[in-house]
Amino acid sequence: AEMAAARPGGGENRLVSLPLSRIRVIMKSSPEVSSINQDALFLTAKATELFVQYLAAYSYKHGRGKEKNALTYTDLSHTAEECETFQFLADILPKKILASKYLKMLEKEKRDGEVREDDDEGEEEEDEGEA
Repeated sequence: AEMAAARPGGGENRLVSLPLSRIRVIMKSSPEVSSINQDALFLTAKATELFVQYLAAYSYKHGRGKEKNALTYTDLSHTAEECETFQFLADILPKKILASKYLKMLEKEKRDGEVREDDDEGEEEEDEGEA
């Protein structure tokens, strides 16, 4: 009965909160994907939803946010940095830093880069331009 609700017709909204059309677009953006089975789409959406819930619950439980009863970005970025399970999210959820501190880091990288070969620095600049 549950799988029947996953078929087109709007019934899937009861079982999954994320928009299936958007998830289909994201899945199709991969060059290896030619067609997407409806069940695979639904299961991907549900797995994503459960993962986000798990990340939020874990971050809330282990959070260092000063506000009570609130999940903060800092809680999420701390989880991404500290918890091995979520470390793959570290680039997506970076720790917030002051602009002045970031500029100092850039200056330090630039100085360190000058010590290294010029070729390495040139490649990094190209990569940043593509992103």
